[in-house]
Amino acid sequence: MVSTRRVALTPCWPADARWRLAGAAAGLFADRALGEPPEKVHPVAMFGRAMASLEGAMWSDRRGRGAWFALLGSATGLGAGILALEVARSAAYGTWGASRGEDRASAAATLLATASATAIACAGRCLWQTALDVSRAARCGDLPGALLQLRALVGRDSTGFGTGDVARAVVESVAENTVDAIVAPALWAAGGGAAGALAYRAVNTLDSMVGHHSERYESFGWASARIDDVAGYVPARVTALLVACARPLRARAVLEAVRIDARRHPSPNSGVAEASFAAALGLSLGGSVRYGERTEQRPPLGNGRPADLGDIERAVQLSRQITSLLTASLLAASFVVPGGSASARARPRRPLRLYARCSGGGCARRPGGDPPGPA
Repeated sequence: MVSTRRVALTPCWPADARWRLAGAAAGLFADRALGEPPEKVHPVAMFGRAMASLEGAMWSDRRGRGAWFALLGSATGLGAGILALEVARSAAYGTWGASRGEDRASAAATLLATASATAIACAGRCLWQTALDVSRAARCGDLPGALLQLRALVGRDSTGFGTGDVARAVVESVAENTVDAIVAPALWAAGGGAAGALAYRAVNTLDSMVGHHSERYESFGWASARIDDVAGYVPARVTALLVACARPLRARAVLEAVRIDARRHPSPNSGVAEASFAAALGLSLGGSVRYGERTEQRPPLGNGRPADLGDIERAVQLSRQITSLLTASLLAASFVVPGGSASARARPRRPLRLYARCSGGGCARRPGGDPPGPA
């Protein structure tokens, strides 16, 4: 005998999911409005200086030593995020007190810590301003000045660059850093709160320090590079989807470029970002890139024209639109996700009812009847 019963399923969200989503959106907004603090007091810059000192003490031409270095740096970022949340909780409980609502204090702490960590971990405004400064200098005929400012965006050797080379380097950097400095930290904040945002920022900073091909870092930086590849895998593909949403008329070309062109790039994540930007802007990126004495011949990304100086502003505009879409999406999700207070979880909810077909005599209830009660 085959019968049908109703199975009651209640969606289970982490208690602070709503406030992490809202905090990530608030952090993106804060970074866009306020930008970066001075370098001397910037937590990321301070972390970088500390890890540079540690590298001097730990360096060895071995992957194992580099893995310990990456682990220590990542744990530092994670611990800083946990500490930030605890400090915010202490401040919130001191303001409201347990008698006036533990749930309110916990929500405020999560929102504040996540927003602060996201603002620290993101660098969208700095990215856009630096790209536009390079463009402005090159347009005014100050190519040496443009090349000097370009060093803040790329690590490649710019000797002999013309305006077209500058434009390509900046557009590629804006695409890559839209993932690294905007989308990825915000998504990690949404998923892991302050700890997720600062742990990701630590991982990405270590990759920029030691995770590149050179005689010194080929082995020592291997672990940092691989961890960063894993941490940025999903954000890079979310960025491509946001690019397609921001340019709906080019969405098919964006997805095709990501599917076909990106996999030929040496980086599993940078290729996705650059291919999506290239297709959205109607450009062709890629080509020869020189790092010191080493030259990489990267595959073409997109099938449009070569980049020129005017495309820098277009790339910045696209990056800003992606940030706006991401901020709005996170904020909207914070309203969709149910609140996670302990008191709310204690209240009965109307379950989501599904119908499951069962064989045998154990499932005697029919669709439309009351759900099974306790035995």
